[in-house]
Amino acid sequence: MDAETKPGSALPSHMVNGRSPLSKVNQDVRDQKERENLYNAIETSNRGRQIVNFDGPGSYFPAKSPPPNANGDSSAHEPHHVINSEIDVEGYNEAPRTPLKTSRAHSPYTQHPTIDFDGLSWPSKGTLERKEATDEEKAERLQKLSGAVRTMLECLGEDPDREGLRDTPDRYAKALLFFTKGYEENLRDIVNGAVFHEDHDELVIVKDIEIFSLCEHHLVPFTGKMHIGYIPNRRVIGLSKLARIAEMFSRRLQVQERLTKQVALALSEMLQPQGVAVVVESSHLCMVMRGVQKTGASTTTSCMLGRMRSTAKTREEFLRLIDRP
Repeated sequence: MDAETKPGSALPSHMVNGRSPLSKVNQDVRDQKERENLYNAIETSNRGRQIVNFDGPGSYFPAKSPPPNANGDSSAHEPHHVINSEIDVEGYNEAPRTPLKTSRAHSPYTQHPTIDFDGLSWPSKGTLERKEATDEEKAERLQKLSGAVRTMLECLGEDPDREGLRDTPDRYAKALLFFTKGYEENLRDIVNGAVFHEDHDELVIVKDIEIFSLCEHHLVPFTGKMHIGYIPNRRVIGLSKLARIAEMFSRRLQVQERLTKQVALALSEMLQPQGVAVVVESSHLCMVMRGVQKTGASTTTSCMLGRMRSTAKTREEFLRLIDRP
C-alpha cells in the first residue's frame, strides 16, 4: 500500500512524493477558458432585451402620443410601454412612466438597454442601413451627400464651381462621414473580448480622454475631455477600450448629456461593476460662435451609477482623483 492510500495518513495526496495536481493543469488553457466564459457571460447578459424593430406596433421608437378625445381626456387610450425602464440606483423608487417625447431610442435612460450583440449600439433609425451598406451603396451615399453640400454652398451665396470650392462638396461629405463614423461601430467589435477576470475591487480611472463630437442641434463641434472610473466586480476591461468606447459614442450626432450617460451605461452592462462614473467637460461652438457667444463658457456633465452614486465617500474619491472639487 503506497503513501496515498495508507490509512490514517495526515499528509494530503498532493504533498506525497512531491506531486501536485496543479502541475497537471495547463495555465494557458485555463486562462483561455476563463476568458471565454467571461465573454459568453457578457453576450448572454441581455436580459429584458427585444429584437430591434423600428416600425410598427411595439417598435423600438415610441409612438406619438394619442390625441385627447372630445372631453380632453386621453386616459382611455392604451399607455406607452417603456422598454427596460429600470434605473441602476440603490434605493431608487420608480416614478410613474410617461411617454418619452423624443424620436431617440429609450436606451440612454435605462439600466439594461439594447446596447449590442445585435450588431447595433444605441441605433438611430438609419444606423443599420449605413452600417450594412455595400460599396455601391456607400458610393451612392457619398455622392448624395456631396450634392447636398453643393446645394448648401449655393444657398449661402457662393459659387461651388470656383477654384477654391470646386472639390469642397466632396471633401466635406467625406469629412462629415468621418466625424460620424461611430454609427458604423459597435461595442462588440470594439471590446473584442478584452474583458478579464481580476480580483480587484478598488477604483480604476482613465481621465483626460479627448473627445470630439457634433452637436445634433446645429451640426457644429463640441470638444473636451472625458473622465471614466469604475469599481470592478471581478471583471476588468482593457484600458484602451475605455478610450475607444468614448470615441465611438462621441463620433455621432450628440448632446453632451446623452453622450455621458451612454458611456456609463455601456460599461455598466458589459462589466456589471459595483459602480461607474463618467464626467465630461467640453466647450460647445454652438454657444461660442453663435447665439450667446460666450467664448469662455464650458459645460460639465456627469453620470454616476451603483456605488458611485449611492456612496458619497466613493463619489468624492473619484472626483478628487480627477481633480474636480
